[in-house]
Amino acid sequence: IEQSPIAELPHLLMSDASINMVQSGGFGQQASIFTRGTNSTHTLILRDGIRLNGASAGIASLAFLDTTDLKQIEILKGPASVLYGTDAIGGVVQLISKTPEKNAAFVTAEIAENQTYKTVIGADLIENGIYAQLRGQRLETDGTQVTNAANAEKANFDQKGYSAKLGIDREQYSASADYYTNEGFSHYDSYGNLISQDFKNESINLKGRYQFNDSIELHTRLSQFKDQIQQNDKPDYVKNNTQEAEIYSQWHINAKHNLLAGMSHKDSHSDVFSQGEGYEWAGVYYPGEDVFYDKHVRSNGYFLQHQYQTQQINTQLGLRVEDHQLFGSHTVGQAAARYKFTPSTSVYSNIGTAFRAPTSNDLYALSWGANPELEPEESVSYELGLDHQFNPNVKAGFSLYRNEVSDLITYTDQLNNVDKATFTGGELNLNWQRDALFLNLSYAYVEAENAKTKTQLNRRPRHSATLTTGWQNEQYGINTAISAKSDSRDFADSAQTGPTRNPGYATIDLNAYWNVNPHVKLFTNIQNIGDVEYKTTS
Repeated sequence: IEQSPIAELPHLLMSDASINMVQSGGFGQQASIFTRGTNSTHTLILRDGIRLNGASAGIASLAFLDTTDLKQIEILKGPASVLYGTDAIGGVVQLISKTPEKNAAFVTAEIAENQTYKTVIGADLIENGIYAQLRGQRLETDGTQVTNAANAEKANFDQKGYSAKLGIDREQYSASADYYTNEGFSHYDSYGNLISQDFKNESINLKGRYQFNDSIELHTRLSQFKDQIQQNDKPDYVKNNTQEAEIYSQWHINAKHNLLAGMSHKDSHSDVFSQGEGYEWAGVYYPGEDVFYDKHVRSNGYFLQHQYQTQQINTQLGLRVEDHQLFGSHTVGQAAARYKFTPSTSVYSNIGTAFRAPTSNDLYALSWGANPELEPEESVSYELGLDHQFNPNVKAGFSLYRNEVSDLITYTDQLNNVDKATFTGGELNLNWQRDALFLNLSYAYVEAENAKTKTQLNRRPRHSATLTTGWQNEQYGINTAISAKSDSRDFADSAQTGPTRNPGYATIDLNAYWNVNPHVKLFTNIQNIGDVEYKTTS
């Protein structure tokens, strides 16, 4: 994030080998995330605890989320349904925003090819634990061609937004109010035609913490997230609004035992309209059907988690009961353990279950193939791993996992619970650092299969690898990032040609910076050195 505030979220997430990002072009184009091979609806996207997955389609608008006020991105792989919600089947991506650390003001300006410009301005104030923060940003670009058709136009993109944060952080208590908004327009390809749409996303987040004594503290959160898209050339729109309330307590029973207990409430509202477009086939005109629905879906969650920790053994055991308005009560759980053979070597294992209710589109968008009789997807996941620190400069990790999803929602002539999918794979990570030199290598292998037909699921490369290496200190730095994917199966072009394939590829990015003095920093980025032609979707 620090290397390139102009980088959008989908490009940043490509640096993790266990994630396959599928994006239909550059800035502002639709992006889907496949964590450990699971569906894009199986990864929960959060911002400071706020759920960003919309109720209509079940995915977050990754391409419309700005990154310039983020401190870090945390990626949790595998089911995380106990603490974060029952639908976190594949994993969780948590966006953590910055909070002031010192009094400062700054401005960042970037210019890039394709008439791309971005400016960021911000100010931080902090004194005696009371802080305030402001950020503003503007990005505009002519964009790039979305398809490789000879007459394809560029899909331009424009966004602007700001964030404000006010809070107090004391030893016994803390409270904060956070507001974030980003809006703009983008063009996207629709069967050879560029369609224009406006977007806006907005979040309000109120958080509090109170520590009663050395053992017990209470946390609360009240939040709202709006995500809206409005077509400019026709009356179509999608409006999602999610309101959440959460309260939980942490009890540090003693040096070995911790207990966390809490409850949450979620109200997801989706308002969708799409004008049906007719078509002509063999001289016959077939009228289109409108899609329209306006639905609220509510759920309550109750969760409990116990942690046990000694110098040699760590365990975690959790349970969550989710009371869903449409599908009743479901119970999910997670159990994990880590054993340290030596201070530098440990093994770990975990097992977790999850369930995901059908989205509003799945249930109510009838002319899109919706099915009101759908049942929730359910999963169980297993993992076994090993971590080892070879010396102070080198550490490595290896893990094997299997995730089984039953009643998987797939599309044939309409959406049905007809398939069971299995996701089996392994991951390897190697980190080396010596003074200013560093190297980070990650490799991921996944077999994502339809358990009934034994066919590979679409858009899941079996092999993925990333390598980041470079040299950096407080004044200078240069580093290279390599991302490689094997080929993957994609949707069929026609019944005659059968399934298409996206060829494997490797791209190289370069970043360099120079801190001229404590007040001025110069930096440059080259994405995709050599202009490698590749595609993530057919």
